[in-house]
Amino acid sequence: MTTINPRLRKIGDRLVGPGQPVYVIGEIGINHNGDLSNAIALIDHAKAAGMDAVKFQKRTPEVCTPRDQWEIERDTPWGRMTYLEYRHRVEFGVEEYRQLDEYCRKVGIDWFASPWDVESVEFLAAFDSPVFKVASACLTDDELLIAMRETGKTVILSTGMSTPEQIRHAVELLGSTQTVLLHATSSYPAPAEELNLRMINTLSAEYPNVPIGYSGHEVGLQTTLCAVALGACMVERHITLDRAMWGSDQSASVEPEGMRRLVRDIRVLEASLGDGVKQVYPAELAAMRKLRRVTGVVAEAAKDSGQVA
Repeated sequence: MTTINPRLRKIGDRLVGPGQPVYVIGEIGINHNGDLSNAIALIDHAKAAGMDAVKFQKRTPEVCTPRDQWEIERDTPWGRMTYLEYRHRVEFGVEEYRQLDEYCRKVGIDWFASPWDVESVEFLAAFDSPVFKVASACLTDDELLIAMRETGKTVILSTGMSTPEQIRHAVELLGSTQTVLLHATSSYPAPAEELNLRMINTLSAEYPNVPIGYSGHEVGLQTTLCAVALGACMVERHITLDRAMWGSDQSASVEPEGMRRLVRDIRVLEASLGDGVKQVYPAELAAMRKLRRVTGVVAEAAKDSGQVA
C-alpha cells in the first residue's frame, strides 16, 4: 500500500509540496485593467515562461467596497468616475471568465482566483478551477473561508498583514489537510528588510503537515529565489505587461522577461539543492585522479569498484 505524504496537495494534475517541483503562479490579479486582451497576453507570457498557473481576483463590488467609498470620485485612464464605477470597470464577468477558462485549457496552464466574498466563491465554483486562493486581506473573514472550505478544493492561504494567532485560526477553520500556506508581506512593493523570509522556516515548523510557499511583492527576483532555497514549494509573483501601466499592483509586478528568468532560475536552483547526502560524483573522478596526492577512503573505494584507473 502506497503512503501519501501528508504535506502534498493535488492541484490539477500536479502534486505540490516537499520533494516536488516548485509550483510557480503568475498573479495577474487586476493588472489586466479590465481588458480581456491584456489578460490573454499575460497568460501567453506566463505559459511561455514555464509558469504552472495564472491567478485572478474576483469581487462583487457592492459587497467588497465600503459603502462610504462608493461615491468618492477618482481620476482613471478611462476618465473621472466614482470608486464603485471603477471597481466595476476592472472586474471581469461570466463571459470574460468563460473565455479565460477556455483559453487556459487550450494552452495548457492552470488558472484560479482569489474570491473576496461568498458570492464570488459561488461564481468561481461554476468553472471548476483546481484550487481557491485566500488573499491576505481576507484571512480574517471566517464566512468566506468556510465557503471555500466547503467546496472541498485545496485552499491556498496568504498570510500577509496577519498575526500568528490569526493564521492559526484560519488554518484550523480551513483544515490543515486542505491548506497551502504562503508567507507574504503585504506592502507594494515590499522593502527587503520587511520580507522576513525566515518565516518560511517558522511556518514549516509550526505546521508540519502543511506545504509552505511564498507570495512576493518585492522588486527584483533574488529574494524570491532565496525563498525557494529556504524551502518554499510554491511561489507566487504578480505579473504585468509593463510596470509603468496604471494600477496599484503594477510596480510590484514582474514583466515578461522577468517571468522567464524567474522560472529558469527556480528550476536551476531546485536542481542544485540536491538531497544533502555527500557523495563523489562521476564527474569528479577525473579531477580526483589529477589533483589528489594522498588517497583517502572514498578514493580507495572508488578504485576498488573500478571507477578510478
